[in-house]
Amino acid sequence: MDTLRVTGGRVLRPDGRVTESDVTVDRDAGTVVAVGDETVNGGETAGSGETVEETLDADDTLDADGGLVIPGLVNAHTHVAMTLLRGYADDKPLDPWLREDIWPAEAELTPDDIEAGAALGVLEMIRSGTTAFADMYFAMDRVADVVDRAGLRARLGHGVVTVGKDDADAREDVEESLRVARDLDGAADGRIRTAFMPHSLTTVGEEFLREGVAEAREAGVPVHLHANETTDEVDPIVDERGERPIAYAEEIDALGPDDFFAHGVHLDDSEIDRLADAGTAVVHCPASNMKLASGMAPVQRLREAGVTVALGTDGAASNNDLDPFDEMRDAAMLGKLAAADATAVPATAVVEMATADGADALGLPGGRIEPGAAADLAVVDLDAPHLTPVHDPISHLAYAARGSDVRHTVCDGEVLMRDREVLTLDADAVQERAAAAASDLVDRVGE
Repeated sequence: MDTLRVTGGRVLRPDGRVTESDVTVDRDAGTVVAVGDETVNGGETAGSGETVEETLDADDTLDADGGLVIPGLVNAHTHVAMTLLRGYADDKPLDPWLREDIWPAEAELTPDDIEAGAALGVLEMIRSGTTAFADMYFAMDRVADVVDRAGLRARLGHGVVTVGKDDADAREDVEESLRVARDLDGAADGRIRTAFMPHSLTTVGEEFLREGVAEAREAGVPVHLHANETTDEVDPIVDERGERPIAYAEEIDALGPDDFFAHGVHLDDSEIDRLADAGTAVVHCPASNMKLASGMAPVQRLREAGVTVALGTDGAASNNDLDPFDEMRDAAMLGKLAAADATAVPATAVVEMATADGADALGLPGGRIEPGAAADLAVVDLDAPHLTPVHDPISHLAYAARGSDVRHTVCDGEVLMRDREVLTLDADAVQERAAAAASDLVDRVGE
């Protein structure tokens, strides 16, 4: 067994306890074999009287002294290559922002651009302790290559938009999403999974939604889409069909226990009940929802109803970063405001949303540090002025920590970042390439 030991830190356990424990990882299997003396079989090493440290020599160590070892964070909804459009078009409502700025820019994107933007986004996520993400975008073969090189986990899908396209182009878009779902599933040694990803219930025609979802079900892949993000996504469905969007999703068989929907801002009680009954997860994107004035998602009500709620950054064009710590803080603050209740969406809840609930929503390993779990973790320094004193480390994760406080990042047992140096990507080259690609893209859009 090739072992990695994370030493000297405190560990956030699945039940919310924080214990002073080392974490021992089997790098060959990509799993945690011990937390302190707790092993896969539920106890100390059988019959020896020795500690795990004495019986399992470490081939490599990571120093977590003064830090908190947490599950790798999960960014459950993003458009990672949109890092190229960070700061490109700000301070506009969603619909004109998309139609006047984002979609014209995306029409000029090349696969090389998308690879450059994806690498920049993945670099940013590794540096902030993210080990898994869901991405809806284009040229997903190139994004998959980036994920493979970087060492992260991902649930990937080609985003489908049929509005404004003729029948042939619309069907080609649906087929591309289904092809990606079939061909890329299991790539990167199993770290990549896929989904059929229609953009939303209003940007994809009903005929194409029904056909695509049916084929996705046959292929055994989940469905991911934007739902109830703004009133402009709700009202047309209500006006034309006389039913709410989540009822429409259920009617076309897009509401299942492996599916996950982004945003869920404008949900009524009947829709929350449908989501809970179906086991469909919702990905809350508080920063994007605030920036685009989309509204405040009913996170407390969703969680009380039993809906799995994860956290996502959305794309960097509407956020403008991919830092999950910002998202945790925003989710806790906005959740209290939406519920008019200072006890709503507490620190423990948003940490769960960014870890275990995110992994569950995406159907990916990770989200918990315990024997037998996937070895996806990060070490957060707690010795900075803004994290002193440490009355409650979970409170700090939700309200005070930043992505820059992450010291180490590990995914599938592989050290992706050690002492703030990313090992799987050339950071300088990634940033230089992305900056050049973004500049060229903007020039093309302006021609």
